[in-house]
Amino acid sequence: MATTANHFTLTLLLFGLIIVTSLDTTVGQVGVCFGRLGNNLPSVQRTLALYKKYNIRRMRLYDPHPPTLRGLAGTGIRLMLGIRDDELRDLANCPDAATAWVRTYILQHPNVTFRHITVGNEIDPDSEFGPFVLPAMQNIYRAVRTAGRAGQIKVSTSIRTDLLNTSYPPQAGEFKCSVNWYIRPIVEFLRDTQTPLLVNVYPYFAYMNDPQNINLSFALLQPNSGVVAGGVYYDNLYYAILDAVDAAMERILAAVPSLFSAFSDEKPRGPRNPGGRGSETGWSSKGGRKKHMGYTTALGDGPINTVENARIYNNNLMRIVKSGTPRRPGRPLETYIFAMYDENLKPGLAYERHFGIFLPNGQPKYPLRFH
Repeated sequence: MATTANHFTLTLLLFGLIIVTSLDTTVGQVGVCFGRLGNNLPSVQRTLALYKKYNIRRMRLYDPHPPTLRGLAGTGIRLMLGIRDDELRDLANCPDAATAWVRTYILQHPNVTFRHITVGNEIDPDSEFGPFVLPAMQNIYRAVRTAGRAGQIKVSTSIRTDLLNTSYPPQAGEFKCSVNWYIRPIVEFLRDTQTPLLVNVYPYFAYMNDPQNINLSFALLQPNSGVVAGGVYYDNLYYAILDAVDAAMERILAAVPSLFSAFSDEKPRGPRNPGGRGSETGWSSKGGRKKHMGYTTALGDGPINTVENARIYNNNLMRIVKSGTPRRPGRPLETYIFAMYDENLKPGLAYERHFGIFLPNGQPKYPLRFH
C-alpha cells in the first residue's frame, strides 16, 4: 500500500536538484506531454525553459502549435507531434493535404527533432473520425517518405487500452471483435512500416475501474508487488498492460501473411510484430470518480488521487523503463508522462485536471527522480 509519510518538507531548491534525467538510450526514455488546456499556464518560452532546466529530452505535443514548434528549434528535444481530430478527414481523403501538412509542420521546421507523428489520439472507432485514421496515416506516411524522412519519423496512432477484449493474463491479450475492422489494418500497416503502435498506458484507470482485483501497490509500480499471471511473473501493472497489447497485435498478425507492401520498399526485416510503445501515462493528484469527491476503495487503500501517489507512480516509472517487459525482455521502454501541468480547462471530472508534474507557476508539484 502507498505510504502516508510526508515527503514535502524538501525545499524547492532540492526539488530542482533531483529532477534530472539520463540521456542514455539504453536505459529507457521518459518524456513529458505538453498539454495546453488551461488559462493559467506558463508561456511556451517558460515551458521550454523548464524542459531545458530539468533536462527533459522528449515532448509529446497534441497538435502542431506554431509557437512551440518555433521554440523547439535547435533544442534537441525529441518531439512526438499529434494531428488534430478535425484534420483527419481532409488528410484521409486528399493526399495533397497530407503533403501540405508535412511541408508546413515538418519540413518548414528543419531544426526540430521530430520522432513520431501521431495520427489521432484515442480515437473511438465508432466516432465520425474512426474511418479516417488509417487512410490519414497512409497519406501522411507517403508524404513523409517522399520527403526522405521515413527513416527518422515514425507515423502511428495512439490508442486507449479499452479496445482490448481480453487483457489478463497478458499473453491472452485480444482486441474486441467489434473493433477488428479498425485495428486490424492499422496493425498490418504498422507491421509493414515497422512502426510501434502507440498506447496510452494507465494503470491508474485500470485500478480505479477494478480496485477489488488489482492491488494498489501493483498499480503504483511499487517494488516487490508483482504477480504471476498465466505462469509469467509481472513486476508491475504497466508491463502487464503493454504486454497485453503486444499479444493482441501478435494474434492479429499471426493470421495475416507478411507480404510486400505499398508502404515499404521491401519485405520488413525487423520483428514481424513491431509491438506497442507508451505514448501517455500518469497518475492524478486530486479529485475522484465523482465531482468534488475524493475516491476511497472498500479495501482500505485510502484516497487514491493524492500528490503522494502521483509522486510514487512517476518515480517508479523512471525505474521500470530501464528493463523490458516479459514479452520483450532486455528492451528498455519509452513513454511520456501526462502531463507537464495541471490543466484547469480540461473537460471531464475533477481528477482529469490534476495530472501535472508542475504547478501553473512552474514549480515542481513533487520531487521526481529521473534516473
